[in-house]
Amino acid sequence: MARLFLDQEPLTQYKDRAFEGTIEAYLDALRASATLYVGNLSFYTSETQARALFARCGVVRRIVFGLDRERRTPCGFAFVEYETRAAAERCARYLNGTKLDDREIRVDFDWGYREGREFGRGKSGGQVRDEYRTYYDSGRGGYGKLLRDELEGMKARGEGGAEVAAGEKRARDA
Repeated sequence: MARLFLDQEPLTQYKDRAFEGTIEAYLDALRASATLYVGNLSFYTSETQARALFARCGVVRRIVFGLDRERRTPCGFAFVEYETRAAAERCARYLNGTKLDDREIRVDFDWGYREGREFGRGKSGGQVRDEYRTYYDSGRGGYGKLLRDELEGMKARGEGGAEVAAGEKRARDA
């Protein structure tokens, strides 16, 4: 039976800036893909934990965890590749917003994993969003990289920083 209506909901909320091609080619790749991008993962989530959750929607071909480009440590995202598009659709529909390792995860369609995409794109090697975080997040390595560097510099210069490191807000952050 022919489809009478177009899906009004976008395939993804995210546009990969590294995709080389037209927007039409990008959308075609998304429509055919059985790969999902999973964001907001804890740095400590194991493959066993992730596989147990994602296997509820279908057969998982592989999971590729995102790594800090410099340190080769987990940096809070993964690509989940399913055997079928239908399984990926179920996952995107039912698991987006669920909790894994006490964190609400984001599940979104991805155009497909390619070698090298597992590395963070931030200046320090991790994810860009983690560089500018101004609050403490124990599941994602503490403070953002830029604030962490500033706090370490304050301590080294003897300017305090201990009260900020303990979680108190500075006047300019209030």
